[in-house]
Amino acid sequence: MKTDITVAIVEDKELIRESLAILVDGAEGFCCQATFEHAEAALAYLPYHGVDVVLMDIDLPGISGIECVRQLKARCPQTQFMMCTIYDEAEPVFEALTAGANAYILKRSPPHKLLEAITELHEGGAPMSSTIARKIADSFYSGPPAVATELTLLTLREGDILDRLAKGYSHKEVASELFISPTTVRKHIFNIYEKLQVHSKVAAVNKYLGRC
Repeated sequence: MKTDITVAIVEDKELIRESLAILVDGAEGFCCQATFEHAEAALAYLPYHGVDVVLMDIDLPGISGIECVRQLKARCPQTQFMMCTIYDEAEPVFEALTAGANAYILKRSPPHKLLEAITELHEGGAPMSSTIARKIADSFYSGPPAVATELTLLTLREGDILDRLAKGYSHKEVASELFISPTTVRKHIFNIYEKLQVHSKVAAVNKYLGRC
């Protein structure tokens, strides 16, 4: 006899947490085993009361959902983790996947899509909202080969100096760290300006950081 998919929900907003619990419990083949309003409660419970799937919010008070997944992953190897959040930016997506999340779905997804995603995850898939999947695909495309820029004209020493200027170092600090004189630093900076076709430190740093 097929057993229900057991689900735990980690969500700090009460209305959303209760709505998800009602959705899961009201669907055939699913069972909402536990709900938590913060990560600390989930960390105290889940390692000792296994569930099949955890729906995890990211923006939690205290320990974040991503950090919660990272800690639980090692302690609950059989559990699958699905981020259920409003964030569709690339950075939190990759942070969550790196932490051990197996799936990523947006809260605005229709209820039936959420249930389908839980089932797919439980069966070995890695469901993601379509917008998330697109962002991941786009991240692997770097575009056409970049045309060589003035930065390639810099020597290693000039690159070292420009890197430190971008980090906020003064001329004196650059000289001290690279064991050269301030006069030598100024000469290198003059060459940097000439190669980058700029007339100020701000313009050189902006070009180095890709802002223009």
